[in-house]
Amino acid sequence: MDDSAAFPRATQDELSWDLAGLFRGAIRLVLECVLQEEVKELVGARRYERLASRKDHLNGTYLRRLLTSLGLIEVAVPRTRANGSPVDVIGRYKRRTGEIDRMVTSAYVEGVSTRDMSRVTQALMGEGLSRSTVSRVTKTLAQQVEDLRRAPISEPMPYLYLDATFLDARWARTIENVSALVAYGVTADGHRRLLGVGIGAEESEASWSELLGELVSRGLSGVQLVIADDHRGLANAARRHLPEAQRQRCTVHLERNVLVKAPQRLRGRVAGQLRVVFQASSLAEAKKRLQAFAGGLGQQVPEALHCLQDGFAAATQYFAFPKEHWIRIRSTNGLERLHGEIKRRIRSVGAFPDRDSALRLITAVALETTRVWSDRRYLDMSSLKTATKLERAVA
Repeated sequence: MDDSAAFPRATQDELSWDLAGLFRGAIRLVLECVLQEEVKELVGARRYERLASRKDHLNGTYLRRLLTSLGLIEVAVPRTRANGSPVDVIGRYKRRTGEIDRMVTSAYVEGVSTRDMSRVTQALMGEGLSRSTVSRVTKTLAQQVEDLRRAPISEPMPYLYLDATFLDARWARTIENVSALVAYGVTADGHRRLLGVGIGAEESEASWSELLGELVSRGLSGVQLVIADDHRGLANAARRHLPEAQRQRCTVHLERNVLVKAPQRLRGRVAGQLRVVFQASSLAEAKKRLQAFAGGLGQQVPEALHCLQDGFAAATQYFAFPKEHWIRIRSTNGLERLHGEIKRRIRSVGAFPDRDSALRLITAVALETTRVWSDRRYLDMSSLKTATKLERAVA
């Protein structure tokens, strides 16, 4: 008779479960050995030893539940009569290892809500975490907010991008639509850098002024061009804190504003001619194309034409800068991916319980999304330096 016939072959899942149990047992054994050594130092003697140097006496053990990446383990923690337990080994009141908290925080930033986190940890480690526990764990993101707010800006930022997105947060016991303000710059060596994130009651001059004032106090300097939407409060705040910088109105936002004032059946044609205007080879050529639009299709959409003419000067400041930069400095499209990630994450949250939690999450998402910026150069800034020298020479 074949001996193997009496013992069915174990499946891969069964082997994995047995190995996980074996590893959990090894972790428990190691921790208990370390705890025994630590408690020996507190007592000054081993169990049943009668020494004059004894400082304390053992007082039994108690079980501590500790959630690890391999699952839940129960550790017998020894204690003494006078000095208690050697809490430094595991941590006082600690119920999870540090890697679990880091995993929860990372999953939360990536889009797992506090409601769904319990199912995730249950599937991975056999133990669910409550919503309140997840909320306490993710409060560690507050340190990232403070680090970003206090980081010095020691290098000049020739280009500064400003934009806002909106979200729902609880404020004074009601759900309000608040603004998330984002600022990033392009350094003198052509790399993008996230500079600041703020939460305002609304997108107003006061909220933008607070953010820009904070950036200036941290060392923001050398700004030649501010790229932003045509928001009066933002423009006033930029004029106050960055009076020497030119302001470029986002051409994409202007095009959207123009198209809203055109009938649906003509929007495709209007959009095509708008692109032609802003893709001109020079400011003079852009003005000619604007005149051609005004004399042609623009006569059928006078409201749209008036909107375009009003915003044309503010939206064509990029022509004064190197041609190689035009496509990237004439709009705030560089922030679109960041705003997309923020919007995706907000959908899983719904309404934030308060503005602080909104700021923590948005800052974490922004830092995670912009992490790759340091690896690649966004613009070749040597042409900007050359253009600046020529302008000074002419002056």
